[in-house]
Amino acid sequence: MTPRRPALTSDLTGRELLRWYWRKDELVSFARRIGVGTGGGKQELTARLAAALDGEPFTEPRTTARRPSAPRLPEPLTEDTVLPEGQRCSQQLRAFFQQRIGPAFHFDAAMRDFVATGAGRTLGEAVTHWHATRDAGRPAIGAQFELNRFLREWHAAHPGAGRRAALQAWREHRSLPVDARPGA
Repeated sequence: MTPRRPALTSDLTGRELLRWYWRKDELVSFARRIGVGTGGGKQELTARLAAALDGEPFTEPRTTARRPSAPRLPEPLTEDTVLPEGQRCSQQLRAFFQQRIGPAFHFDAAMRDFVATGAGRTLGEAVTHWHATRDAGRPAIGAQFELNRFLREWHAAHPGAGRRAALQAWREHRSLPVDARPGA
């Protein structure tokens, strides 16, 4: 028999909290009820709650100071325009890449990294990089996007199955403790 997900109460241990899938809104509501900070992403909030439930200290992650906006690149942007140190993924760059690449362009992880570390490289090299990374396969989905990861894997294993079946499989998957899920 599959164990049932417990209620979010201060009687839980941190370990038991971590065994189950929780939506962020559930975690935020619970944190407010027990007087725990609600800031940060879902993973950080879950770790903070687990520490509080176990009576252990939680070291807040260091936040990085927001960088000031980079100045606009001189217009017109061309393939020869050089990326300066500290360039950000701006609307100006997005417009240039969409003009050169087409409407499929978006700042994915590979392009964000290229722009962030691309000081001295040209926008033409960035366009080449975009096309080269399209053949690299599907990028990994971060752990914080558990639903998206599940749906990608489920659809790969069940080609042709519809959305309703996928969402039912997700509801069944998330109802299980983490250590009882397939592949755990």
